[in-house]
Amino acid sequence: MKKILLYMMTVTMLTMSVGAKESIISYAQMSNMATADSEDGNQTDVKACGEEKEEVSKAGENDESAETITDNAEELSGTVREENEERREREQLVNYALQFVGGSYRQGGNDPHTGVDCSGFIRYVMANGAGISMYRSSREQATQGVSISADQMQPGDLLFYSNGTRINHVAMYIGDGRVVHASTEETGIKTSIWNYRTPVRIVSMFG
Repeated sequence: MKKILLYMMTVTMLTMSVGAKESIISYAQMSNMATADSEDGNQTDVKACGEEKEEVSKAGENDESAETITDNAEELSGTVREENEERREREQLVNYALQFVGGSYRQGGNDPHTGVDCSGFIRYVMANGAGISMYRSSREQATQGVSISADQMQPGDLLFYSNGTRINHVAMYIGDGRVVHASTEETGIKTSIWNYRTPVRIVSMFG
């Protein structure tokens, strides 16, 4: 009988011990799960924060790109306006000069209404047609402006010709390969092909 009682007590203690171990194991598993959930949540929060920073960075880059495009567009627009204004001024100057075609040539003359020589004609037309002051002689006028090549010529640019030793004539380019100038007493103010004589210097008084 005693042996039976001792056996039953032993079984009961073993059962309680197993239950306690199972409880400990269950608690440990629950703790691990909670820890894992916490780590997943932290990783999710970090990932979300990183995505937000990336979106903010991209938004900043887009703003900078938009500002750059706007600045470039404004600069281009300003350049186009300046080019259009210069083209308009050149056209007005040429039209002003062409009204005197047929006028008389007079050595030393300063007014195309009463007779004028080549440099006097250019001086008068530049001053009254474009507000640009020029020297009196063609040699002095050749020192003004910016030197350009023939393929850069635009209406309103000036061409200087030489007699072989020095500059002695000036004309204005009017476009389409032609110039206007006070030529001689026989021909007066007329238009000619720009290279009827080989120019030794071409200058622009614009820009």
